[in-house]
Amino acid sequence: MTEDAHTALHYCPDLFAYQRRVSREITIGPLKMGGDNPVRIQSMITTDTRDTDGCVQEILELAEAGCELVRITAQTRKYAENLENIVNGIRAAGCEVPLVADIHFKPDAALEAAKWVEKIRVNPGNFVDKKKFEIREYTDEQYEEELERIREEFTPLVELCKSKNRAMRIGTNHGSLSDRIMNRYGDTPLGMVESALEFARIARDNDYHNFIFSMKASNPKVMIEAYRLLVARLTQEGPDWNYPIHLGVTEAGDGEDGRIKSAIGIGSLLADGVGDTIRVSLTEDPVKEIPVAQALVDNIEFSHLPHDPENQQRGTLSYDPFSYKRRASKEITINDFKLGGANTVRVFTSQEKYDALSHKLDKLGDFQPEIVAETSGAVEIDPENEKEIATINSEAKPTLVTIPDGHPMAVIHAYRLLACKLDAHHPILLKDTFHPSNDPEKDFQDTLLTAARNIGSLLCDGIGDAILIQGEQAPGQSLRLAYNVLQAAGTRIFKTDYVACPSCGRTLFNLQETTQKIRAATGHLKGVRIAIMGCIVNGPGEMADADFGYVGGAPNKINLYVNKTPVKFNIPEDEAVERLMDLIKEHDKWIEPPSVVAEI
Repeated sequence: MTEDAHTALHYCPDLFAYQRRVSREITIGPLKMGGDNPVRIQSMITTDTRDTDGCVQEILELAEAGCELVRITAQTRKYAENLENIVNGIRAAGCEVPLVADIHFKPDAALEAAKWVEKIRVNPGNFVDKKKFEIREYTDEQYEEELERIREEFTPLVELCKSKNRAMRIGTNHGSLSDRIMNRYGDTPLGMVESALEFARIARDNDYHNFIFSMKASNPKVMIEAYRLLVARLTQEGPDWNYPIHLGVTEAGDGEDGRIKSAIGIGSLLADGVGDTIRVSLTEDPVKEIPVAQALVDNIEFSHLPHDPENQQRGTLSYDPFSYKRRASKEITINDFKLGGANTVRVFTSQEKYDALSHKLDKLGDFQPEIVAETSGAVEIDPENEKEIATINSEAKPTLVTIPDGHPMAVIHAYRLLACKLDAHHPILLKDTFHPSNDPEKDFQDTLLTAARNIGSLLCDGIGDAILIQGEQAPGQSLRLAYNVLQAAGTRIFKTDYVACPSCGRTLFNLQETTQKIRAATGHLKGVRIAIMGCIVNGPGEMADADFGYVGGAPNKINLYVNKTPVKFNIPEDEAVERLMDLIKEHDKWIEPPSVVAEI
């Protein structure tokens, strides 16, 4: 194990039972966050900040839905000036929900916004730096000069927030790291963390502590690794660096895909006790984000056993939590399907569900049940039973291993313990739950969030060679959920992958409508990744992993990207989807859509 992997034991004191990270309490107007307070739910409005009545109405709707903190974009000082009228409007309506000004590129807008709202969100990647994608080698002296420039620009905001008792979020986005950070650390979780710590040190030098951190990314693996590294680094800095943490997967998308991707990233960290406030970023009406966020928080509370120091499982972490690597296992063949080793993660189902679908397998498209659990030969092992572990480890022949239903441990922690103790050559079958559902009325959203969090988290840890969904009773729906979790975790790409940001006041076109149009036109392109961005704040960076990008460049004008390089500019919005299709064809990524749609 690496030195960093050992550090992870400080990031989460007990990796085999739930224990919430202890953070300091901060205040955001009347709202307290961190400490013993519940995980707070927040969202962001989509209305143009200059539209006072529209903003007030949307904020009131979010507050009514249970949103505890509302973010508003403030692109320029002129936009920020109108925050005064928005605050007056919601307070006149009797609403006390705190407001957050979202700042990118414009320090003067932050200074104006801090006069009126309870919290300022700054992005270290663009608060002072202007991203030009330049490659430059910095000497240590030149790097220090850049830090001093940042100090001069950032300190006035820190002093103003301190004098007015405003809170701040130092929010790094994977898609908007500065050229300086990129050249020193690369496009990495370490670069994200260092970018935030630079700003935090300036705040602390001014004896300002009313702030929180965030490390958002559209890729759940990157997001999880960045937050883990942040918490480990804060622990190394000292006990008074226990600042609260905001969790979010940026550009998660819409529908089931957006919910699954959010549950993997946010749910994984909540399950480890990390996180004091969350936002589920969906390309939908922001009001729809609130029940999903609430369900994610409730889901953790009801499904994870508390830390018990008298019965703590001792184990050695079997993976580096800061760098993804799939757990090594040996290849085996079950019913003509190869799994383990370098093979793709397989999808299991029960005999009952297979029988219900067997008459229409040819109509299921990619959602195929590959292996029946009851006839797979999988061996059930209790990871807490040393005798059972010793027996299976004495077997030289690789055997598929899983955990028996009814086991009392939480799924994530139980499989981590199994991976710690099981010899590496044995492949592992993951289950979403140890308590299979036979309730046809069970809420599917809760089933989806549980499966995504449990299985997705373990896949992002590199654990798992096959998966079995037990929490969903409907045969077809359970298969769809299994494949969608594999897709969202980046484990098995079988359909088009979309990175779609939530709408906000900066958005230059109708994101929800456009996302649906692009899905309808390109949803059959297996393995193609398309980014749909409302503006350029995070666009080029978050599109680094995408094949193609559709980005708002000006009102009703679209820029098209290949990877993160812009290639077509100022395309009229009503032509842009077709031009995107042409671009995909130019790069030999296009296939004609099938005539038969899979039935699930």
